[in-house]
Amino acid sequence: MTPSHFAFSSMFMLGLAGLAFHRTHLLSALLCLEGMMLSLFIAFSLWTLQLNSTTLSASPLLLLAFSACEASAGLALLVATARTHGTDRLQNLNLLQC
Repeated sequence: MTPSHFAFSSMFMLGLAGLAFHRTHLLSALLCLEGMMLSLFIAFSLWTLQLNSTTLSASPLLLLAFSACEASAGLALLVATARTHGTDRLQNLNLLQC
């Protein structure tokens, strides 16, 4: 395992562990998701550079575009929850309540 492969896989695992264990606020969950997407983007970009493939060169940009859309949707949900509930704590959000 190369050091760069180890670094990006550990970045992804740390983001996943943060998402699994520190789910107190919606903002921290969104930051963990963004860290995971950033590690996937960098790893995918380096993978296409190592393969010297021109057919896969647009794929990291597509992943980055989807990551930006996910971030904007997450921030919109954060603002909506903060306005309706007054906080972004995930324990106060009850999805079964009408």
